[in-house]
Amino acid sequence: MTNLKDIGLYNLRNITRGAIRIEKNADLCYLSTVDWSLILDAVSNNYIVGNKPPKECGDLCPGTMEEKPLCEKTTINNEYNYRCWTTNRCQKMCPSACGKRACTENHECCHPECLGSCSAPDDDAACVACRHYYYAGVCVPSCPPNTYRFEGWRCVDRDFCANIPSAESSDSEGFVIHDGECMQECPSGFIRNGTQSMYCIPCEGPCPKVCEEEKKTKTIDSVTSAQMLQGCTIFKGNLLINIRRGNNIASELENFMGLIEVVTGYVKIRHSHALVSLSFLKNLRQILGEEQLEGNYSFYVLDNQNLQQLWDWDHRNLTIKAGKMYFAFNPKLCVSEIYRMEEVTGTKGRQSKGDINTRNNGERASCESDVLHFTSTTTSKNRIIVTWHRYRPPDYRDLISFTVYYKEAPFKNVTEYDGQDACGSNSWNMVDVDLPPNKDIEPGILLQGLKPWTQYAVYVKAVTLTMVENDHIRGAKSEILYIRTNASVPSIPLDVLSASNSSSQLIVKWNPPSLPNGNLSYYIVRWQRQPQDSYLYRHNYCSKDKIPIRKYADGTIDVEEVTENPKTEVCGGEKGPCCACPKTEAEKQAEKEEAEYRKVFENFLHNAIFVPRPERKRREVMQVANTTTSSRSRNTTVVDTYNITDPEELETEYPFFESRVDNKERTVISNLRPFTLYRIDIHSCNHEAEKLGCSASNFVFARTMPAEGADDIPGPVTWEPRPENSIFLKWPEPENPNGLILMYEIKYGSLVEDQRECVSRQDYRKYGGAKLNRLNPGNYTARIQATSLSGNGSWTDPVFFYVQAKTTYENFIHLIIALPVAVLLIVGGLVIMLYVFHRKRNNSRLGNGVLYASVNPEYFSAADVYVPDEWEVAREKITMSRELGQGSFGMVYEGVAKGVVKDEPETRVAIKTVNEAASMRERIEFLNEASVMKEFNCHHVVRLLGVVSQGQPTLVIMELMTRGDLKSYLRSLRPEMENNPVLAPPSLSKMIQMAGEIADGMAYLNANKFVHRDLAARNCMVAEDFTVKIGDFGMTRDIYETDYYRKGGKGLLPVRWMSPESLKDGVFTTHSDVWSFGVVLWEIATLAEQPYQGLSNEQVLRFVMEGGLLDKPDNCPDMLFELMRMCWQYNPKMRPSFLEIISSIKDEMEPGFREVSFYYSEENKPPEPEELDLEPENMESVPLDPSASSSSLPLPDRHSGHKAENGPGPGVLVLRASFDERQPYAHMNGGRKNERALPLPQSSTC
Repeated sequence: MTNLKDIGLYNLRNITRGAIRIEKNADLCYLSTVDWSLILDAVSNNYIVGNKPPKECGDLCPGTMEEKPLCEKTTINNEYNYRCWTTNRCQKMCPSACGKRACTENHECCHPECLGSCSAPDDDAACVACRHYYYAGVCVPSCPPNTYRFEGWRCVDRDFCANIPSAESSDSEGFVIHDGECMQECPSGFIRNGTQSMYCIPCEGPCPKVCEEEKKTKTIDSVTSAQMLQGCTIFKGNLLINIRRGNNIASELENFMGLIEVVTGYVKIRHSHALVSLSFLKNLRQILGEEQLEGNYSFYVLDNQNLQQLWDWDHRNLTIKAGKMYFAFNPKLCVSEIYRMEEVTGTKGRQSKGDINTRNNGERASCESDVLHFTSTTTSKNRIIVTWHRYRPPDYRDLISFTVYYKEAPFKNVTEYDGQDACGSNSWNMVDVDLPPNKDIEPGILLQGLKPWTQYAVYVKAVTLTMVENDHIRGAKSEILYIRTNASVPSIPLDVLSASNSSSQLIVKWNPPSLPNGNLSYYIVRWQRQPQDSYLYRHNYCSKDKIPIRKYADGTIDVEEVTENPKTEVCGGEKGPCCACPKTEAEKQAEKEEAEYRKVFENFLHNAIFVPRPERKRREVMQVANTTTSSRSRNTTVVDTYNITDPEELETEYPFFESRVDNKERTVISNLRPFTLYRIDIHSCNHEAEKLGCSASNFVFARTMPAEGADDIPGPVTWEPRPENSIFLKWPEPENPNGLILMYEIKYGSLVEDQRECVSRQDYRKYGGAKLNRLNPGNYTARIQATSLSGNGSWTDPVFFYVQAKTTYENFIHLIIALPVAVLLIVGGLVIMLYVFHRKRNNSRLGNGVLYASVNPEYFSAADVYVPDEWEVAREKITMSRELGQGSFGMVYEGVAKGVVKDEPETRVAIKTVNEAASMRERIEFLNEASVMKEFNCHHVVRLLGVVSQGQPTLVIMELMTRGDLKSYLRSLRPEMENNPVLAPPSLSKMIQMAGEIADGMAYLNANKFVHRDLAARNCMVAEDFTVKIGDFGMTRDIYETDYYRKGGKGLLPVRWMSPESLKDGVFTTHSDVWSFGVVLWEIATLAEQPYQGLSNEQVLRFVMEGGLLDKPDNCPDMLFELMRMCWQYNPKMRPSFLEIISSIKDEMEPGFREVSFYYSEENKPPEPEELDLEPENMESVPLDPSASSSSLPLPDRHSGHKAENGPGPGVLVLRASFDERQPYAHMNGGRKNERALPLPQSSTC
């Protein structure tokens, strides 16, 4: 197109398949300004040639001349430039956050099912085009039921498919429905089920599919033209193959033409330089020759420069019924290959000498080859060693090297040219082998990286220069050798599932391993009963204390935070702010109970999540198939005789039982206990299991169903009379209950009314029954019901008992005792009333005046005056050298101090000063703030070395951190920084080292009751040896003033580092420091990028309080991001302490950390363990689940897509979504997969 100036397809967003070809457009520009990689999945096959040179075009994108470019930049061939279609149309791009999704004109991400663009974000009905299918006005990933795929992009119903007119002829049978798709013809291997049927059935043997070309001759010059023959078995017409170029041509042609069996006309192959073999016509059996070329040729092969093989004649039977063959100008096709075809096809004698030219066929091929013989083969599970006889050509100098070819070959039918074409595609792997230096050594090769128990085809070819008569190349190659590698241990079974169909059986299903690495022979199934959680034995289910239900990670805000009243409380009669009231004894007791419960809860989580490794050797695990134990059972039937009510069960580790399963991927485990949790391990074993052992296990946890009547109390209920109008009831325990008996409920009463009494499991184990007190005289009935993990059992039969009335003598004694007590109570009450009246009358005589105090702001308290102490340093010992930077009170200098460090005559130090214009109050505040450092002595906290308070200016001597603050240091490591030292960005180990050093310093501050409140990278310092330390406090604010935000006229706040509770209520604790520590980790991972980029300080304030979290940084290791997520738990109490953080990463720290850290120091020795008070009446009655509050709704994270969670992040165990969505007591299941939630046993008396 000679006049085409530009393409101008400015709305083009996506080309789903294929490539582009733009050539011979003499005036076409704006080709180099289009980034085709944004439109195509691959650009390697693009062909852009013969257009106007870019240097002559002068392509300018919109706004470039005005220095206000409107288009975005991308990199193509190392050229970073603007992208546009024309001088006034930019190339449209979507934000990186959209990934592979399309976007709107306003750069909002479309629904994932949209392709190209959309008119509204995240709306599957607003798509310009659908990525998969279109149905009823919306884009869907797959067609709904009773609809069928049509033309690859939409869904239609049966009636629509039946009424589609055929494009071929009016008498066509119409479309068919097969495999969920409406198509014109049945696919290969299927045929219509009757003449007028719309459905396909499998063929008995090959299905005939006749294809016919209107012009009689079908030209195959590309993969696209070959697609028209896909599935054809009979082609009515002539085939003309002319393939000159392409990618992966051999496999594509085999895919589309490999089923052709009969060609009724002729086959002509000319100028097909991309073909090496005709094996892509793998099923061709007959060429009928009903129509022939001029000269009566029905098979014509002309000018194919790379054609080396016709077919593998050892496995091919081809017949040419009529016509002759013609071969010319095929330089790599040996004449012997042509003669072999004459014999197989039955055309020998039909051709003349001119039809098969021996001079221009095969003149560049090694047609006369010697045979190389393999001498030895050695195999292992992933290696093959082969050697062969040394080839000796007539002139040994012409032997250059050997080339070994190998590939996987499931069947022994491969040929040298399978999957090979002249454009670079080759299914064989090649290895060059140099000649051995010693002529007596046989050449060989070690093939590595192979798959176990896989058959490989191998052959070797000699590379020579020897010429024989007629100038034909002479070579040598071997026959194809088939070798199988040795077996290995299989991979684990896949998709293990288990379900219970009765109270004593578990059905287990799984899929075979993905890598059997041998002939899969059998499976080993092992199962072990799991002990009940120890807390179930200790908790009193008759009390009203909180039940030990797990805290689920449901992403809701903690209920305490939501329900808290933000208004300031009022003390006394005057309104206004007041100080915090001292805690009452009840509040202190509640805090103690909460701390104790937290310890119990954490122990429970660890016991439920982490299964201890059995103390056995690894060899025993891998050779589980070879072990035999007394509990081995071939029919998967084992009787479990342990009593669940045994108090020693807490220390019991139950044995594994084992069974062998042959030739199937399922089994039934029988004779199990009702409503009991089991762990089931599955091992794969192949035919070499006796030598190599079986695979590692894939396991699942499952619980049997409850048994009907298992919780019923057996035997009679008896009673014994007791003094004081009471009786004692006794009954036996259920013999084989559903899991564990939690409590008993007694329903008793006289003829008037019924009462209920709850008896905990602990009380029953202690007393063997229950005592009913304060009963009125009369006749009673009582019934008892047991409650287990699965629910309530049946009520027992009623037992009758009576309570005798007291005698007159007993009533008289009670009266004598009661009268004096009543008189004393009355007298005491009168005395108290008189005392209160007297106090009130005296107080009323005093005045009602209020005492006011006034303070002169020009004066300050004597307690605030700085008093020199042992930290004082003489001014003449300090020498300043150069400025380091501006601090919050004044300039900071580097200098030298004499005698401030023991055994060091001179020490390089940092010297902090106060501005000359500072007032006396500011100078004293400067000294007092520095005095905070006097209390600290930790390697990972910057040390104070001395103070010069006498004279002017006031100086504070600090440890010198030569590499500055951590924020500046991290930014200096960015590759684009001009002053970047020869230092690479920090590795994961270095990041963990920084994190551990910061956490150690913070742990020290926490141990000394110090809350930092401003932990950030700017407030951490880097020493000469790259050690990171907590910086001085409150002295770096002016340097990074933009990192702070003034809220409501108050002081500057580092909102981007503050926790939700600090932003909301102004509360700063060690928990809020842990949140800030997580943000510091994010800064380390991003080389000190600003947190929450793109959001203003006010937006960050709302975003964090609503539960938003920072995105995972690019290329951030999962281990580091998991540590961040643990620090960003919305509930402060769910965050780890700094000591717990160090404990989780201590194995990754450098060896020197143990010598200098606070964590390993004597100061950090844990106190003597306190005895836990686990009595039920001391447990707090606040529920664990915040979702119980109606206002605790999930908050969307508009910044990162995350939600604030009260639980660990991805990769850590996530408990369940919401307590309200589950039945209670799910904590008894251990949080394992394939578990069912348990019903809540609840006493009606609570």
